[in-house]
Amino acid sequence: MSTSPVKAPSARVLPPNPAQAGIVIGAFTALLYLVELVDVILPAQLDQNGIIPRSVSGLDGILWAPLLHGGWGHLIGNTLPFLVLGFLAMANGLGQWVAVTATIWVVSGVGVWLTGAPGVTVGASGICFGWLLFLLVRGLFNRSAVQLGVAAALLLYWGTMLFGVLPGNQGISWQGHLFGAVGGVLAAWFVARANKGVAKRQATAPPVFPA
Repeated sequence: MSTSPVKAPSARVLPPNPAQAGIVIGAFTALLYLVELVDVILPAQLDQNGIIPRSVSGLDGILWAPLLHGGWGHLIGNTLPFLVLGFLAMANGLGQWVAVTATIWVVSGVGVWLTGAPGVTVGASGICFGWLLFLLVRGLFNRSAVQLGVAAALLLYWGTMLFGVLPGNQGISWQGHLFGAVGGVLAAWFVARANKGVAKRQATAPPVFPA
């Protein structure tokens, strides 16, 4: 006879299936380059489909803005953090990553729509900021020394990104960065609550005795 052990919330740092995670984030990144290529070749003026603050016609830009960039330089600048942070954010599986990314996507987009400067806002940097903050605070919520160590390394390497949440260079949407970061913290909080709920249900569940 045996009983099922109670499992603690995951403190995993790398994705459980690194190959799958690499394919997913690689394909996502390739999509960004494909969209930019189409925009350049046609030209389709796809950038005009970004977020237009406080405009009803600009609401759908919340869906499209992270897929659009203001030129190759903008996209290339976002590529490395997008690949690395997106990969690490899959530490607890693809399903959770989709939920975390969707939360960041919506919170960042709505924040820009409500508070952004006049004009059109595009770019995936809000998603990158969200993933960074998600990775930084999840270790605190999970009380994981390993995750906190990774967070410290990320902070040392990309810590200057955090200054992007403050008003700075003209023409850069600090609102997208700020609300992307807010979305990342919110996503980490949701994940922590879900983990605690699972642990609590497992702790109070009656033991299982195989016959």
